[in-house]
Amino acid sequence: MNKLLSKIARVGIVTEKFKPLTDPELEKLGAEIKAVIDRRFAGSLAIRQVDAGSCNACELEIAALGNPFYDAERFGIHFVASPRHADVLLVTGPVSRHMQAALLATYEATPEPKWVVAVGTCAADGGEFGSNYASCGAVGNVLKVDAVIRGCPPTPTELIRGLLSLFAKP
Repeated sequence: MNKLLSKIARVGIVTEKFKPLTDPELEKLGAEIKAVIDRRFAGSLAIRQVDAGSCNACELEIAALGNPFYDAERFGIHFVASPRHADVLLVTGPVSRHMQAALLATYEATPEPKWVVAVGTCAADGGEFGSNYASCGAVGNVLKVDAVIRGCPPTPTELIRGLLSLFAKP
């Protein structure tokens, strides 16, 4: 143990200095969405993410909203485990036939007023899967969609921009 401590004392700190990363566009969008959330949702927007049959690329980008770089919680965006606590449903993937009933049940469990956002190309129009025996295709074929965020997958910044466009509608 003494040998290890003496080596630490002799060598010192060998890591690089931390340089905080900032994205001016993200900060601008964050300030805008925070103002909307403060005004319309008393400071807290609750989102329930629903995977209706995706490849998980969109889920990775949605999950990135919670990492230290994007830190969507500082803007008032919170992800919830139950649709009963949600204001917005973010639905990803083409709706598989096996997930159709679960998506409808999740929608019904979400209190009014509620918004549905189709995230990604597959959720927007069925993507490469389209509508077939195993897929209902776009989320709009199953539920009324209030906003679409296109991309394969959309970046976290595009997700925030899409939420802003949703709340810009009257």
